[in-house]
Amino acid sequence: MKLVRFLDEGKNKSGILEDKHITEISCPILEAFNESEKISQHGTLDINDVKLLPPVSPSKIVCVGLNYKDHAEELNMDLPDEPVIFIKPSTGVIGHLDSIIYPSSSNQVDYEAELAVVISKKTYQVKEEDADDYIGGYTIVNDVTARDLQQKDVQWTRAKSFDTFCPIGPSIETQLESKQEISLKLNGKVKQKSNTSNMIFSAQELVEFISNIMTLNPGDIISTGTPPGVGPMQVDDTVEVEVEGIGILKNYVKK
Repeated sequence: MKLVRFLDEGKNKSGILEDKHITEISCPILEAFNESEKISQHGTLDINDVKLLPPVSPSKIVCVGLNYKDHAEELNMDLPDEPVIFIKPSTGVIGHLDSIIYPSSSNQVDYEAELAVVISKKTYQVKEEDADDYIGGYTIVNDVTARDLQQKDVQWTRAKSFDTFCPIGPSIETQLESKQEISLKLNGKVKQKSNTSNMIFSAQELVEFISNIMTLNPGDIISTGTPPGVGPMQVDDTVEVEVEGIGILKNYVKK
């Protein structure tokens, strides 16, 4: 089941996406995760007649550094013994078809295609084998990064935290297989292409690792790392991240 949030007649609504049609549901997405059997459905809308919103409003986005074997090989780096994590602020979140704003303080803004885990309920000190009970579904994140500032600062906070640097969407898939193609196109040309089976740490391992550090709230995002092929974007570029089974997250780069 694909869940979306959307704006219709000035109101924020939730729905189930099938093909290009949205069936409005009676409850917010976070309730739909945990009480799917109680969802009541209303009218159907064409996806082109509404504006898609970020599917959740996370209190935080916990991101994972090097987490693809083929990306480590590309960088000639050893595989990490444990996940390397950092946080993007909620103020960076934008949705499908929204614009990424190129900051004047940076000369290199990079794309990073990522599969993201959506937390469905309060999560603290959860074991890997129980993690699926706390995962509401999966979505897509573009972990936009001011690479020159990241290299300058050494730590990553400034480079990862500009407003609009966390596109999320377009939907949340509540049931996803463990091996999905992931790719990114820049102006229609493929720049990143891999499979989530190449991840070093699985979604469930990441839930265990992170929840033993901090409490994850309903709607929080774990962005699971990017495959090889990371590179720069320019003003007026169009960037599209696709994860098999979820869809395509499309954004524009603007000044």
